[in-house]
Amino acid sequence: MYDPLLDESIGANAPYPSSYWADVAGTAPEDDGQLNKDINVDVAIIGAGYTGLSTALHLAREYGIKATVLEANRTAWGASGRNAGFILKSSGRKSYASMQSQWGEEVMRGIYKEMCAGVDTVKSLISEGINCDPQDSGYIRVAHKPSMLKGLIATAALQKKMFGYDVQILTREQLHQDYMADNNAYGAIRYQDGFGINPLKLAWGYQNLARKAGVSIHCDSPVGLWRQESSHHAGQQSQNRQVLHTPNGIVKAKKVVIATNGYSAKNFHPLIQNKSLPVLSQIIVTEPLTAEQLTACNFLTSNVIMDTRALKYYYRKLPDNRILFGGRGAITGKNAADPYYANRLLTVLKTNFPALASVKYDYAWSGWLCMSLDDMPHIYQNEQQNIFYAMGYCGSGVSFSVQAGKRLADKVAGIAVPNLPIYQTPLTTFPFAPLRRVGQWGYFQYGKVKDRWF
Repeated sequence: MYDPLLDESIGANAPYPSSYWADVAGTAPEDDGQLNKDINVDVAIIGAGYTGLSTALHLAREYGIKATVLEANRTAWGASGRNAGFILKSSGRKSYASMQSQWGEEVMRGIYKEMCAGVDTVKSLISEGINCDPQDSGYIRVAHKPSMLKGLIATAALQKKMFGYDVQILTREQLHQDYMADNNAYGAIRYQDGFGINPLKLAWGYQNLARKAGVSIHCDSPVGLWRQESSHHAGQQSQNRQVLHTPNGIVKAKKVVIATNGYSAKNFHPLIQNKSLPVLSQIIVTEPLTAEQLTACNFLTSNVIMDTRALKYYYRKLPDNRILFGGRGAITGKNAADPYYANRLLTVLKTNFPALASVKYDYAWSGWLCMSLDDMPHIYQNEQQNIFYAMGYCGSGVSFSVQAGKRLADKVAGIAVPNLPIYQTPLTTFPFAPLRRVGQWGYFQYGKVKDRWF
């Protein structure tokens, strides 16, 4: 499998992974095909995932700027089409308590407002006719040990105090009786919002809206060589244009947006070099559960669910009564297809629900998510204000990536954005960047110990 820390090319024209989403989504919508000529544009966007499509859509709708999107493979071929489909008011891994401690209450509230706006934007776009199979609202955060429930209750109290957030506290008995009888769940907190969708169909919906707004989307058009050229005209200040080489066409753009996140090839551009850690997430989807199996697990809910482990597991019941179950995958792309990781998830699922001892999985796939050093996404630009990026969603970007795209559109158009660290500071460069994988391995070992003993 492609590995962004090792491979300088993401490839081209690759099919979607053999995922449940790709299998049930139907026929992909039409795009503009491979770029087959040289063009001059105001804005080029690299990457046709949630971030790139949202940026293009908002540039067109709000500023009348018709961007050109370049995608190496297919729309949402990367994380946007491989994730678990959780729409949540979150992004990154940094808690609101940590934000308050580091930046103060005003900044913390500002970031929370942006996360909420991300969910609102997704809901608004879905309401325009995107058929992405949204399920019932509700997000359940389960305590994987009795000792973890105390922390969840404290989180609920803080969010209720700070944001007036309606958070329900569930005892183990209430959780098992009213939602699902997870044998490893010792109580939970439940948010009234948050919901599950088909992430690939959501991205296809964004693509349709963007093209209707006048956006050009060229798949099978990977950017290889990227150079800058200066143009000089008599009596005018010289202008720098970004020159992007694709296999059959060259794009000259006044401004470029990097919207590749965890699928940024090695040495792609100095602005994002060594500023993220791509991490593999693994997902399985079971065969459809029988009525008897569902009853035995008391699996009543289709809410999205996540636990409190350092190495988190997450799951949801899908519309056809399959169970999607996810967690960490391999460390390197080379080992991504090793069945050990899918089988490990199936084993954990069966410890959660012993009644599923005989269940099998029909689908297993993995994909890269993008970790930042400070556990927060960053939407930033170079000093010349002509190259922009949004990266570092840390596995929680399905909704916030759309808000990030909206803010990227503001930045590209020269409009002020909120004065928040996620918009005003760049991604931090990883120290000892060549050893990032060693650090990741060490964190995984720490997480195993922490989750079992602490």
